[in-house]
Amino acid sequence: MPKVDVLDINKNKVGELELSDTVFAAEVNEALLYEAVRNYLANQRRGTAATKTRHEVAGSGKKLWKQKGTGRARMGSIRSPLWRHGGTTHGPQPRDYSYKLPSKMMKGALRSALSAKLRDGELQVVNDFAFADHKTKTVKSVLGKFESPKTVLFIDNSDNRNLKLGSRNIPGVTLLESKDVNPYHLLGAKRVLISETAAKRLSEGLS
Repeated sequence: MPKVDVLDINKNKVGELELSDTVFAAEVNEALLYEAVRNYLANQRRGTAATKTRHEVAGSGKKLWKQKGTGRARMGSIRSPLWRHGGTTHGPQPRDYSYKLPSKMMKGALRSALSAKLRDGELQVVNDFAFADHKTKTVKSVLGKFESPKTVLFIDNSDNRNLKLGSRNIPGVTLLESKDVNPYHLLGAKRVLISETAAKRLSEGLS
């Protein structure tokens, strides 16, 4: 079982934590990660793109000229797709792009993402995000101690008001509970700071 150091918010070691092999030391399956990220992005799409067909654009329905005898091509409506300002043929219509990924695939992708982060040294366990206040500069000072890059993911299961308020205005910083974590969030963060309780919850839930 992989052993990781448990740090406090000043980056001082306060203990050690044993994590599950199947969750934090799994083989990284890039195909599963691809499918999980693709699924997440598809579920975020609004699907509101729409074009008007010949029945929806503005314009008279009157036949423009008689069918025969004018020498011109026959034409029945000014709203024809062949004409400027006419309807669109086979254009996009509102649709739902979301789909459900099998739970086994999602769990496998989460194991791969967590294992990759721990392997690359981008995941650190913090015993508790006990901030003195809810000021943004307080959270920023802690991030500075962890030498955090531009994208940081906090994973915490407690209702930590100071962390929630202090981190919400920092660009590139995301706060999630363990039940809401997706491989997309893990792969998109250069530093993952996870509370000890959240690490135990993921270790147990994904085993």
